[in-house]
Amino acid sequence: MSIVVTGATGQLGRHVVEALLERNVPAGDIVATGRSIEKLADFAAQGVDVRAIDYADAASVAAALQGARRVLLISGSEVGQRVEQHRTVIEVAKAEGVELLAYTSIANADTTGMKLAAEHKETEAILRESGVPFVLLRNGWYLENYTEQLPGTLAQGAIAGSAGDGKVSGAARVDYAHAAAAVLVAEGQAGKVYELGGDEAFTMADLAAEITAATGKDISYNNLPAEDYAGLLKGVGVPEAFAEILADSDLGIARGDLLVSTGDLRTLIGRPAMSLAQAVRSAAASA
Repeated sequence: MSIVVTGATGQLGRHVVEALLERNVPAGDIVATGRSIEKLADFAAQGVDVRAIDYADAASVAAALQGARRVLLISGSEVGQRVEQHRTVIEVAKAEGVELLAYTSIANADTTGMKLAAEHKETEAILRESGVPFVLLRNGWYLENYTEQLPGTLAQGAIAGSAGDGKVSGAARVDYAHAAAAVLVAEGQAGKVYELGGDEAFTMADLAAEITAATGKDISYNNLPAEDYAGLLKGVGVPEAFAEILADSDLGIARGDLLVSTGDLRTLIGRPAMSLAQAVRSAAASA
């Protein structure tokens, strides 16, 4: 069985390839693809089939998916271009006759009003119309969205945002990857929709409290109007369009758009998901 992992040069994709190997999928049955295949040299050394792919280049997509039976389409990173890029992969997958295409969407994609979800919604619609057997992996927020900002948070002494008292069901990137691997090797997945998130939702005030507990430095959460938060982000160098998306995403958290209570992630990985406290403590120990 040939399993193609797109975006394997990214952090999520690498974790998925590692998770497949941990599940004893033969290395020769895994195709790891990415733009910079030199980043996949360690997988190639283990016998993984490494191929170049560029979502915007249909020829490279066709070469990468040749012989594929199952495909993990990790959503692209180029906001504004993702729908057509995803369409290219889906059309090639259909032509190749893949038996399953798994797509990494966003939590509550069918009901959220977040701007960040628009391209995911469109991709899901394309999948439904394509005739390709598919499964949706609606990933919630990564805990790393917060823990990777820890040095800056400690320097500033506060977290800023517009999420209010809204809760987010964050989970570690590696847990989402193990869920994807579980789906890729399982039977009977076509048509399923998994809403994926951590076991315990948290507010930004909870996040601040966990950082305080882990570091001994008093961290507070400063809730701002979305316009002010976007302005703050732009002031520290975040591109205007992305700053607007981040502020809008926080408003989505405030509405509960990233709250997931299905337990799907825990079920797929067969264990509790990494908690916020564990993730913060780990990040603090290496900061």
